[in-house]
Amino acid sequence: MSVFAGDVELIPVQEAHKAALTGGNLAELLSASIPAGWPHFPEAFTPGGPGGDPAWPGFLIVSRAAGSLVGNGGFYGPPDAAGAVEIGYEIAPAFQRRGFATAFVRALIARAFADAKVSAVIAHTLAGENASNAVLRKAGMTFDSAHADPEVGPVWRWRIARA
Repeated sequence: MSVFAGDVELIPVQEAHKAALTGGNLAELLSASIPAGWPHFPEAFTPGGPGGDPAWPGFLIVSRAAGSLVGNGGFYGPPDAAGAVEIGYEIAPAFQRRGFATAFVRALIARAFADAKVSAVIAHTLAGENASNAVLRKAGMTFDSAHADPEVGPVWRWRIARA
C-alpha cells in the first residue's frame, strides 16, 4: 500500500521491485523513470537488507509530478530494546536539494512515532557538515554522538525523541 507525503508517493519495497531492479524493468513496474546514479546503495535491495521486516519497510520514493523515482530509504528494522528505530535514505543526484529528503525523513519520523513502542528515531551520517545533516536538522533531529563505523569511518548519530 502506497503512502503519499506531499508530492511524493512512498511505495513499500516488495520482492517484485528488487527483481525488477535486477532485471532492468523497474521503470515499467513503477510507471516512472529511473534517474542516472541511482541506487548509490544497492545493498538496500538485497534479501535481509534494510527494511527486511514488513512492519518496518523500505520505500521507493516517487515524484508523480516529475514522473520519476527520486530515491529510496526506510527503516533498518524494528525498534531496539530501548525503543529506538533507525532510518536511512538516499536521493538520486538529479533530485537533491529539492526538499524530497526532508519530506521523506519527516514522513518516516511520523510513521515511527505512530507506533507506541517507538521512543526515539535515530539516523547516522558521515562525520562533518553535509547536506544530510541539514536534512535531519530540518526534520527536528539533533546531533547525539560521534563514533567510528568499521565500514565507513567516523559517523555522527542523530536523534529525535518522542515528544
